[in-house]
Amino acid sequence: MLVLPHGGGGWSPKLTDRYPWLQVDLRDRMEVTAVATQGRHDSSDWVRGYMLLFSDTGRVWKQYRQEDNVGRFVGNVDADGVVQHKLPHPIRTRFLRFVPLDWSSVGRVGLRAEVYGCTYKSYVADFDGRSSLLYRFNQKSMSTAKDVISLRFKSRQAEGVLLHGEGQRGDYITLELHRGKLALHLNLDDTRVRTSGAREAVTLGSLLDDQHWHSVLIERFNRQVNFTLDRHTQHFRTRGDGDTLEVDYELSFGGIPLPGKPGTFLRRNFHGCMENLYYNGVNIIDLAKRRKPQIYSVGNVTFSCSGPQLVAATFLSSSSSFLSLPAPPPTPEGLSMRLQFRTWNADGLLLSGRLAQEPQRLVLQISSGRLHLTHQTTALKTSEVSTGQRVNDGLWHSVSLSTRGMQITMTLDNEPSSTIQLQDQLLSRDTFYFGGCPESQGDEECSNPTMAFQGCMRLILINNQPIDLILVQRGRLGTYHQLQFDICGIRDRCLPNFCEHGGRCSQSWGSFQCDCTGTGYSGATCHNSIYEASCEAYRLIGSSSGYFSIDPDGSGPLGPMQVYCNMTEQKVWTVVLHNTSNAVKVQGSTLERPHVMQFNYSASPDQLHALVASSDQCQQEVVYQCRKSRLFNTWDGTPLSYWLDRRGEKRTYWGGYLPGVQQCSCSLEENCMDMNYFCNCDADKETWVNDTGILSYKDHLPVREIIIGDTHRPGSEAVYNIGPLRCHGDRSLWNAASFYQESSYLHFPTLQSTLSIDISFYFKTGAPSGVFLENLGFKDFIRVELSSPSTVTFSFDVGDGPVILSAKSPVPLNDRQWHWVQAERNVKEASLQVDQLPLRFLETAADAHLHLKLSGQLFVGGSASRQHGFLGCMRALRVNGAHLDLDERAKLTPGVSSGCPGHCSHSASLCHNRGRCIEQSGGYICDCTHSAYTGPSCKDEVSVSFEKGSSVSYAFRDSFLVMRDSSSSQGSSTVSTESRENVAFSFVTTQTPAMLLTISTTSLQYVAIILAHNGSLQIWYRLHEERRPDVFSPTPFSLADGRLHRVRIHREAKDVYVQVDQDSKKYTLSSDTELNSVRSLTLGKVTGTDVLDEKVAMAGSKGFVGCFSSVQYNHVAPLKAALLNRGSSLVTIRGNLVEASCEALAASTSNSFTDHVEEPDRANEQDGGVTRHDSAVIGGVVTAVVFSSLCVLAAMTRFLYQHRQARRAASLQEKETQRRLEAAYHAELHHNMHSSTLHMRDSLREYYI
Repeated sequence: MLVLPHGGGGWSPKLTDRYPWLQVDLRDRMEVTAVATQGRHDSSDWVRGYMLLFSDTGRVWKQYRQEDNVGRFVGNVDADGVVQHKLPHPIRTRFLRFVPLDWSSVGRVGLRAEVYGCTYKSYVADFDGRSSLLYRFNQKSMSTAKDVISLRFKSRQAEGVLLHGEGQRGDYITLELHRGKLALHLNLDDTRVRTSGAREAVTLGSLLDDQHWHSVLIERFNRQVNFTLDRHTQHFRTRGDGDTLEVDYELSFGGIPLPGKPGTFLRRNFHGCMENLYYNGVNIIDLAKRRKPQIYSVGNVTFSCSGPQLVAATFLSSSSSFLSLPAPPPTPEGLSMRLQFRTWNADGLLLSGRLAQEPQRLVLQISSGRLHLTHQTTALKTSEVSTGQRVNDGLWHSVSLSTRGMQITMTLDNEPSSTIQLQDQLLSRDTFYFGGCPESQGDEECSNPTMAFQGCMRLILINNQPIDLILVQRGRLGTYHQLQFDICGIRDRCLPNFCEHGGRCSQSWGSFQCDCTGTGYSGATCHNSIYEASCEAYRLIGSSSGYFSIDPDGSGPLGPMQVYCNMTEQKVWTVVLHNTSNAVKVQGSTLERPHVMQFNYSASPDQLHALVASSDQCQQEVVYQCRKSRLFNTWDGTPLSYWLDRRGEKRTYWGGYLPGVQQCSCSLEENCMDMNYFCNCDADKETWVNDTGILSYKDHLPVREIIIGDTHRPGSEAVYNIGPLRCHGDRSLWNAASFYQESSYLHFPTLQSTLSIDISFYFKTGAPSGVFLENLGFKDFIRVELSSPSTVTFSFDVGDGPVILSAKSPVPLNDRQWHWVQAERNVKEASLQVDQLPLRFLETAADAHLHLKLSGQLFVGGSASRQHGFLGCMRALRVNGAHLDLDERAKLTPGVSSGCPGHCSHSASLCHNRGRCIEQSGGYICDCTHSAYTGPSCKDEVSVSFEKGSSVSYAFRDSFLVMRDSSSSQGSSTVSTESRENVAFSFVTTQTPAMLLTISTTSLQYVAIILAHNGSLQIWYRLHEERRPDVFSPTPFSLADGRLHRVRIHREAKDVYVQVDQDSKKYTLSSDTELNSVRSLTLGKVTGTDVLDEKVAMAGSKGFVGCFSSVQYNHVAPLKAALLNRGSSLVTIRGNLVEASCEALAASTSNSFTDHVEEPDRANEQDGGVTRHDSAVIGGVVTAVVFSSLCVLAAMTRFLYQHRQARRAASLQEKETQRRLEAAYHAELHHNMHSSTLHMRDSLREYYI
């Protein structure tokens, strides 16, 4: 109990106590609701932080964790101040331990503690693994529409049935432990389950065999079920056709006493304790304890929770933990070892010991999830056996070693034993090391083969002698380092699963990882979409028409959707197809029995809503032709045909954007064939008439269903065709606001995402500093600001103190040009990206707070203090994929206006092909640095003629460095790239086979684009060294025809979109692995590599002869770099390259081929007309041959002359172009090429202009 200030006392351990604690015995199990601490009175001793452990028996302790799984309690800062912590969830326990973690820097450990709570009463039953309780009904069966079952349990095993009941018609309910997880099987009259025998379970929790209490609550009403385990609830609908659960005779608790009943499956009985077991208000344990006739006891069920306490030790460090134990005298049978372990780590040393026969050693270790036993006889000779699969699954595993005669046997769990043959009998020395080796020991004594063991061990036996770990803890047996005793500190870091969007979680002892393969998302928690938000965004990164996956809500809950992006028109149209593309003919329908057609789109309703909401305009064409088929009743206007909008609401207009008007397009355009009607069909003509219209009121789109009712009369029929949904524009890209006053701001609702949050936007300003956005909580906050003219800062606090990430630009950011910012914080890391600057990120500590708790409004362009506001423009602000409407809020806010001034602040395409629009005082200019094109608007192609043996290689520097913030003192840096490539080029050639383009990596991956022997295009993807490459052939015909061909390849994860000229196709790779560390890109001949497959290598040796034009790989233009930077170390040129016009070369080659083909045909025709066998035949043949030869010679002369003229003109053009572009491009290559391997998304953000 805490003492008054004038009192004295307090606990302080001995200075020699290595791991001190203060233990409190409450005399009985109590419900603890709060704890409080003070330092030692009138001293410099106090505890600044501590762990709180609890136990029912004084053995087998468990650490109490607060919200966010934080295990550290904040202590005192002086001797007499009281710090109280109210526990978010009470503890029902008898014993508490306060374990100091750090203490006063001017004194030592000093502690006074007080515990708050109340008495706790429970009804307990103990099951020994062979016993159970049967609750028998008064009638043959019990049928219930509502059930409530609650209990608490603690288990010594990972398997066991807690509850089971079943009925003859197929109903059943089973609650069981399986592999340490709690599984609920529930079925209501589902005949499919009876026939298939399959039982699906809903699972919760893990590591439930920890010998500690867990609470369970099952609530069922009809088929709706709430399943709760330790405050984690899962809601689901049970399988089956009924609403009631029908159970025959009885419910069993603790096991299934009568296996073999219909539908019963064999499981192990529960071994452990239950308390407060209630079934629909009935106290089962109380009835059993009072021996009521409704309860029948099977086996030995006792009513107190007892049993052996299995003391475990936790090895905390993967580098320095170890336990050294003396070896007892060997038994007559020889050397033997036994232990149990559990871990998440795939590698770790379990046991190492030197043998009496020098230099022999015995090593037992986990390697790649398997158990390995190594007997080392000499420095070079070892014998080894292995067993098991994924022994790092977090479950307890038992392993034993024993020697009999001239062999040593290893046994894992219940698997078959593995044996090593010996040359002589093994004799142990005096010491064995468990879990790791001391740093002071040399390699001869003990060494960790990979890493030390990080996990839990218990039940250690050496030569059949059990090891008392409590004696080890007290220093009376062996030595140890970095161990915790009488506690297993294993945690399931994948529960709950923080991997978003279906990412798969895996874990090690101290962290978890997310596998985002196949999800369409990337990042540490699969938070970021790998797809663009719209077709407009794809256009801005240089893509052409084709099928794409878009993700309108970015990192939001909606997944990506596949659409067709039509970029051939002035507007970029997003096209969503449905299941009925052909015209449908309708006859015989009435209003009572109408024709009904439902339309299923290639996207979900929520995805369609997101697309429509984010688009400027949407429309859908309804082609409707009729003959004696009316849309509306002539007398009262009742609709005879209508359609349903996306919400399922009835709509009766057939064109235009005025939903309240019951009309067709002809009425809106005032051109109906009979002006007495609003639709042509309502004139009820016997001839075919048309009421085709465009639906453009986007809040009603797309059309979900069409109903036609007036085609039953003689000669009556209708034909309709509903077109795809077509939308254009991206409202978020150009949604902007201008801030003119430092005290002005826009406010939005509080940010709600507490675990993961990403913020992205563009800004331009001339001010030296300003707050972009800020959201505050009671203690937590998040802020993004321009802290200096060249620095953007991202700061936040989730309860562990402020975290600051800063990105510093080598050039000022207040240059009145657009700059892009993306800040993200999740449970794994925080990151900040500005333009193409190196990514700054900081890993989150393993036991840090997770939830960001905010309460105030979100301020944009300012802060809550109304100081240091932002002056300038912001646009395209997105938070967790949802765009914030700056434009609309700005209309209502003083000091802020909607939109941004300037030429580069709207969606008009001033600069093409990835050109960047740069504001000037008198207009704008286009920066074509990252474009494969040149010219004032980045429209002029850059073309080069290749001769035999020529090639251009572009070398990428090291992958851009991921820089950790200077404030970081721990954590590792990783780079997560997305599986995405964009390749575009044009070419002219007549050569086969030919190598067009090769992309190679340092990890033996490659992408190759070749022309095969028959001239067809082939695309080779080799993403795994050990797998066969993926090969696609989009064109069965030859492209080596001397014509100009345009090739575009766009890859997103597994999806590859290929466009050759106007033909688009989609392919699927066998893997979505990214290209790791791209090394080089080569155009033309490739030599000196054994990585390429045979066909690719053959094409590479042949090289390329012809013309390349406008070559682009992501944001790199290698051909342009070769022309403008011939001396650069990044560009290697072999052979003679001359700037030329591919279009002119294609035209000349085409003419030459035409002349060459036509004349021999004429000669053949002449030869075919000759039928006489005399001297005239010889003369005719000679004449034809000579004439053909002259034609071929003339064609070749003409081709060479035009090619020479093209080279001469190109040479002059090259000098002029080089003078115009060399300065900008040379500076970019030699000063900013560290960004050349940035991900495409990052590198192209600034092109959203």
